[in-house]
Amino acid sequence: MPLLLFGVGALAGVVNVLAAGGSMLTVPLLIFAGLDPTVANGTNRVAIVLQNLTAVGRFRHAGLTDTALSMKLALWTLPGGILGAWYGASIDDAALRLVLAGVLLVTTLTLFLPQRLLAAGGWERGRWLVYPAMLGIGFYGGFIQIGVGFLLLAALRGLLGVDLVRANAHKVFVVLVYMLPALLVFWWLGKIDWRLGLAVGSGNILGAWVATHLALKGGERWIRGVVAVAALAMAAKLSMGSL
Repeated sequence: MPLLLFGVGALAGVVNVLAAGGSMLTVPLLIFAGLDPTVANGTNRVAIVLQNLTAVGRFRHAGLTDTALSMKLALWTLPGGILGAWYGASIDDAALRLVLAGVLLVTTLTLFLPQRLLAAGGWERGRWLVYPAMLGIGFYGGFIQIGVGFLLLAALRGLLGVDLVRANAHKVFVVLVYMLPALLVFWWLGKIDWRLGLAVGSGNILGAWVATHLALKGGERWIRGVVAVAALAMAAKLSMGSL
């Protein structure tokens, strides 16, 4: 099981950093490993923190980070992230399963948002909308996390007009910032299995390193491809009617 968790974690790290949806692989696997859904949801946060620490460092080394803007965006996610984590750690397991199924559908559909929302240089006069969007995305990320990258990429490209590579650099920083207090909430409420979380997280570190290398070498071409594959994988999972 540890090797399986490591391998799936590595794949999830690649998918999460380049696009979104890697938690669709790790959360069900943690449930399969014997964790309750709420504990699996919390345990997955260990891997997300390790993954994004790695990705932030790599993007920073490549000179693609705008720390001031990333921090401003991240601070808007913090209140939502903390509230979302509290709710996610407290929700009934059966209800969480239903929410997860709905989330997978919604995150798949975000790939097909109208192009005008994702075009570089989007709504110039509506750029301020990115901040309330971050608040809502923070709540969602603190609550479930699965597919939050799709929402962040859509907001960053549609409202700020940044390219996909730089959008990913902002994304991993933002997720890291709100995920730290969210992780503490799950830990405080006893919803983390550290042994399994570190097994997945070690794989996520490797996956994040590979993903940032691909993003820096292949740019938007790699990112678009992985986003498309991730969305198709989500759709296939939904068609099977299970998590």
